[in-house]
Formats: sequence, C-alpha cells, structure tokens
Amino acid sequence: MDKKRKLFRRALSLVLVLALFLPLAGREMVMESSAVTKAEIDALKGDASALASQRKDIQAQLKSIQSDKNAAMRKKELLESQIDVIQQEIANINTQIAMYDQLIAEKTAELEQAEADERAQFDLFCRRMRYMEEQGEETSYWAILFSSSSFAELLDNYMMIEEIIQYDNRVMDDLVALQERVTADRTALEEAQAEQEEAKARQLAAQDELEAQEAEVDKLIVEINAREDLLEAMEEELNKAAKDLDAQIKAKEKEYAAQIASVPSESGYLWPLSGSYNVLSSLFGPRLHPTTHKPGNHSGVDIPAPSGTRISAAMSGVVIHAAKGTGSSWSYGNYVIVAHSNGTSTLYAHMSRIGCSKGQTVKQGDVIGYVGTTGRSTGNHLHFEIRKGSTRVDPLNYFKDKALYVRDSGRLVSVWG
Repeated sequence: MDKKRKLFRRALSLVLVLALFLPLAGREMVMESSAVTKAEIDALKGDASALASQRKDIQAQLKSIQSDKNAAMRKKELLESQIDVIQQEIANINTQIAMYDQLIAEKTAELEQAEADERAQFDLFCRRMRYMEEQGEETSYWAILFSSSSFAELLDNYMMIEEIIQYDNRVMDDLVALQERVTADRTALEEAQAEQEEAKARQLAAQDELEAQEAEVDKLIVEINAREDLLEAMEEELNKAAKDLDAQIKAKEKEYAAQIASVPSESGYLWPLSGSYNVLSSLFGPRLHPTTHKPGNHSGVDIPAPSGTRISAAMSGVVIHAAKGTGSSWSYGNYVIVAHSNGTSTLYAHMSRIGCSKGQTVKQGDVIGYVGTTGRSTGNHLHFEIRKGSTRVDPLNYFKDKALYVRDSGRLVSVWG
C-alpha cells in the first residue's frame, strides 16, 4: 500500500513541476487599462460636433448677405470666421488621429501578449492531456481510492486526487479566459482602426473645405481691391483700431507687469519673417495708399509673404494678446501682441493662424503665428508694429543694418535711399 501511495505522490509532484515551468495558470488575466481611453476620444468628438454646429450658423449668415453687394467686408469676415472654425476642426481631428495611433499601438501590444499567453496555456493543456492519457489517470484514481486500507487513508487519497482535478480545471478555465481575451482585444483593435480611418476621411473633407473657403476669400479680395470706397474705409478703420488698442495694451501691460519684468530683452530686434521677405508693400507714417493713391497714415510696416509663412517673435517677452480682434480691432484680424521688459511691445496682424496663447512667455525667434490676410486686409502679408511707451514708432528704425526694399513704379528701391 505504501508503494502505491509513493507512486501517487510522485505523479502529483510531476504535475506541480509542470506548473512551475508554465506559471500561466495563476497569471493575472486583467491587463492595465490603456493610457488613452475611448472616453477621451469621445469627448473630442463632442467638441468636433460643437464646431460643426458653429460652422452651420456661420454658413446661414453667409447666405443671408449673398444679395447685398455692399456687404463685401462682412462676407470676408464671415468667411474668415468659418475658416477659423474649420482649422479648429482639423486640429481636433488631428488630435483624435494621434490618440488613435496611441490606442492602436496599445491594443496591438495587448493582443500580441494575449495571443502569446494563449499559446503557452494551450501548450500546458496539451501536456496535461498527454500525461493523463499515458498514465491512465482516471483509472488510477479509482484504483487508489479502492485500495485504501482505512477510512483515514481513503480521505487522504481523495484530497490528493481533488488537488490534481482542481489544478486541471484551472488550466482549462484559464485557457478559455485567454481565448476570450484574445477575441476581445482583437475586436477592440479592429474598432479603433476603423474609427481612425473615419477620422482620416473627415480630415480630408475638412481640408478640401478649407481650401475652398480660402479660394472664396481670394476671389472676394479681388472684388474689394476694385472698389476704392471699400479700400478707403479699410484704411480709416485700421487707423482707428490702432488708436483704440492703446488703452487695451496699457491695461494688459499693467496686468502682466511682474511677468514681463522677469523676461530679459535682447539688445536688438529680430526681423519677424525669416528668409528673403525683405520687400515691403507699405511703410510707416504718412503715405499714399498703394491702390487708391490717396493720402493716409500707416501705424506699422507691411511685409508681403505667402499664406502660412512662419512669424517669429522679434524679441523675448510675454504674449498679452493672441486672438481674433473684436469690434474695431477686428481690422487687425488674427493678431498677437508681445510686451517686452525694455518698455516696448510688438504687434503682428492679419495672421491666418495664431501659434501662441495669452500669458505665454516667448523667446526671440519663437514661432507665434502664420502669415495670412484676415481682417481689413486685401492680400497675404504681415502688418508689424513697434510701440514704445504709448507711442507707435517706425519699426525700420531698429533694422537699419538690414537690406530692405519697397516697390516704386514696379522697381525695387532701397528704403534707405
């Protein structure tokens, strides 16, 4: 009898050794949650839905003024508002796509791990089945039970057999759980991939819509340039906007005074457009309007450049304004003002897109926006101003070592004479 019990204990030991080599049976089956959740992506979709609603409202306003030929500037303003919303939609979709990239990478890793675990667990299951078949284990169980010499020995043998049966059941249960996890992970991965493809399709559609709206603005600019009355009104509104901004700039400089003082100013200014953009379309101060040829006054310099050209901070400082203008300041379109610790501030207007935020500290050369033609503008250019104290000064006074030109009767002429 002792010999049989020793054989049985040896069989049990072999099973437990197998378990040590393949410890998957006791492995935790629940993986940590993804760093990116569907809830976060769904929240972005909610934002996208709100932007789409906003765009529909603007489209309704556009339709209401189609028949009014004198509403050209209002139409331009609405189109630019719609372009701004579309750009926000594209940025939202880009964020969704980036989050899907991360989610897909995580789900792919989870699926690969689950498949590896399933293969190892299945291998353990097959080994157990082969061992049971070779040992004729079920027959051995009954033989051991019936060969017990006493009730105490019967109970002892029964408990050992129960341990082996429970172990085999865990192997089977874990295999089923792993198969279910593989199926769930594969489904989640396929869903994320499908949703990302939908987002990419929306991105392409929004990009096409953006290009169409920008083309509409270009057509409208041609129409506006043919009307001297509108150009004169634009000139007056730009000059009024410059005056109206003085009080706002002063208040913001006071609000951010401590932060501004902590940012050292450089000894000189950096030209805000890098590269070969050194031909000006309009100078500072009294001027004849380039189209109407009527006298006026200009609060900065205009630097023509293609839409989307990067605009750099001319000097380190604090952004005290970074948004689309409202009221009379709408004339500047999308514009940024940076205040500097040397007592000056710089203004960058008519941006197609703003690349910084109010309250942000920027270094000289940091990209703060992109060239455009928003607001009272009839062509892509940067309107650049320098304000010293409460007075706007000629920006060119700070760039006397730079080769700068202006067109005169079709010819390039140095601004320095």
